[in-house]
Amino acid sequence: MIRNFKPRLYQETILGTAAKSNTLVVLPTGMGKTSIALMLAAHRLRLYPSSKILVLAPTKPLVQQLMDVFKRHIEIEESKIIMFTGLVTPEKRKELWKEATIISSTPQGLENDILSNRISLEDVSLLVFDEAHRAVKDYSYVWIAKQYLKKAKYPRILALTASPGSEAERITEVCQNLGIEEVEIRSEKDPDVKPYVQEIKFEFIGVLLPEKFREIKKFLEDCFKSKLKEVKEKGFMNSIQHITKKELLGIQAELHSQLAHGIKDFEMMKAISLLAEAMKVQHALELLETQGITALKKYFEKLMAQAASTKVKAVQNLAKDINFRSAMIKAEKLFEEGIEHPKMEKLREILSDETGKNPEIKTIIFNQYRDNALMILRDIEKIPGITARLFVGQAKKGETGMSQKEQLRILDEFRENKFNTVVMTSVGEEGLDIPKVDMVVFYEPIPSAIRHIQRKGRTGRLEKGRVIILMAKGTRDEAYRWTAYHKEKRMHSILSNLKTKVDSALRKKPKENLGKFIEAEEDAVIVFADAREKASPVLKELVELGAKINITNLESSDYILSSRVALEYKTVPDFVDSIIDGRLLQQLRTMKQSFERPLVVVEGTEDIYSMRNIHPNAIRGMLATIAVSFSVPIIQTKNPKETASLLHIIARREQDEVGRDFSPHGRKPLTIKEQQEYIVSSFPGIGGTLSKPLLRKFRTVKNIVNAEEKELKEVELIGEKKARTLRELFDEKYEL
Repeated sequence: MIRNFKPRLYQETILGTAAKSNTLVVLPTGMGKTSIALMLAAHRLRLYPSSKILVLAPTKPLVQQLMDVFKRHIEIEESKIIMFTGLVTPEKRKELWKEATIISSTPQGLENDILSNRISLEDVSLLVFDEAHRAVKDYSYVWIAKQYLKKAKYPRILALTASPGSEAERITEVCQNLGIEEVEIRSEKDPDVKPYVQEIKFEFIGVLLPEKFREIKKFLEDCFKSKLKEVKEKGFMNSIQHITKKELLGIQAELHSQLAHGIKDFEMMKAISLLAEAMKVQHALELLETQGITALKKYFEKLMAQAASTKVKAVQNLAKDINFRSAMIKAEKLFEEGIEHPKMEKLREILSDETGKNPEIKTIIFNQYRDNALMILRDIEKIPGITARLFVGQAKKGETGMSQKEQLRILDEFRENKFNTVVMTSVGEEGLDIPKVDMVVFYEPIPSAIRHIQRKGRTGRLEKGRVIILMAKGTRDEAYRWTAYHKEKRMHSILSNLKTKVDSALRKKPKENLGKFIEAEEDAVIVFADAREKASPVLKELVELGAKINITNLESSDYILSSRVALEYKTVPDFVDSIIDGRLLQQLRTMKQSFERPLVVVEGTEDIYSMRNIHPNAIRGMLATIAVSFSVPIIQTKNPKETASLLHIIARREQDEVGRDFSPHGRKPLTIKEQQEYIVSSFPGIGGTLSKPLLRKFRTVKNIVNAEEKELKEVELIGEKKARTLRELFDEKYEL
């Protein structure tokens, strides 16, 4: 089934394992992980000819790339190999799924299709997770893998990554989340891989921050220390020496947790505000040290604009801080003088030298920040011999961005040598296949081992490569360089021992046990959920309980559980916000008009009275109004799992009593008056406007039907034509 492809020995060896067990494959970037997926797909289709292959990747360019690989090398009709994106409507995806054999998709859209029962994983004989290191916490890969192992008739999982992480716990979590049974690991040093590895030359080039940069740095450091000193004086920190960003976030989270549990303390709230200020100063320092004056100036401008419009004390206080303002004024002067980070000058020097030696050299420059990447692009375009493009993620509010179509066009043009340099943010780090890149430049070191490996893997695929990492001496750049180095070293050490330590906890349980508590299809309860809830973890938990989910646009509630029961679902913060902005009462009125038994579910363990700066009696008054005036029960749950269990039990009881055949847009039973108005309004040309005058004159529906044409015309707005039409309707015999 495979054409124009010759496997390497290590790929065939790994295939032997992957054919028998759910396998995590760790291979250096550029060593052909996708080829293993290709071979395994062909193997599974030979075993199960009527099955489907599902390939998941985190970004749209990667999804397109994977689909193109399968189209080039698998001998089946091209129309049977399709790509799912957000641009394809849900109903269209449902139809495409039925006819397709190989589907390449991002996980988020597919997750919604599974939730909505638009697609079934039952006939998928192979599920491939590209960039499998993402399968942690609540990323979509985790839930999809769980559903697949429960529902597929003949499941097989292949997980691919170049960098699963530097922590043993994270790697184990990936394995557990994806049902991994075997791990296949290769490094550049393994004898079966070594012949295919191209040499990559590494260079760390240091630059010195100029004196004027150091002056700004001193003001920011003094500002930072002053904030931490105040926090320490309030008793919430033991030491302010050498404190890391991670430690600051930890202290902040602990204080927020205490507040959420009702511990109200002014000093604690002040400490939280000071820590928020300190974090903002740290970000300014990072921009100064690693990026330059343009990036720093933009950040200052953003904070000043926020200070003028926000009520957030952390921003307002920081804008008034003397050290912070001094740093801002000095940065403004440097910007006006056109002084940039010395890295920029060094980058121009490197590109000029290399382009002079080899006009055909192809280069990727990585930078963390979109705005700075754009500045780099504009600067290097002035260098003779450099033709450059920008490659960034999709547009966000107020930022530079690119559509999926633009991203794919840029990559194609780079492959075709239409330009020789591309400036990328992190979106270009992961998995993209750009065959010939001579040089990769890191504008800044990054502390993540995964991202470091992904970046350097863009070169040295077919020929020798070169990686240059720019660093500002005496700054966090140097710390980040060594952090990444040690993390990568630790990751390789963990991986070298992992294969022998995949214990029974990672083994997939027998399929019959996995589905033990799932309801039979015909007994499953039905839950209608509003489209705005599609990302809610409650839906995933409901599916785990065996519920059938229908996602639609609901007019008056978040969930409908029967023809009688609908509910409004709020987290504790959202519940309080909806009281303040007044939308909760309107939501309840609408729900009461449509359903006999409306509910409000409030989820969370936070103290409801300390969420916002409003008097507790205002919240108590609203609770009383909901429970007494509206007669709507309020139920509190702790977490999404508990919420889903509650909804499932209510839906089960209701649907066993009143049935599963109900509409999400149904109304509660109408009064006799409403039914009369409804019947008369359905007559031709009448509608809701004329139904009431007709009933007021004739008193009953029977009298209207028996009225003469001249009597009907006596009603205002009913002329000769409408009266005649009504009489024809009432008198005409029904034709069988």
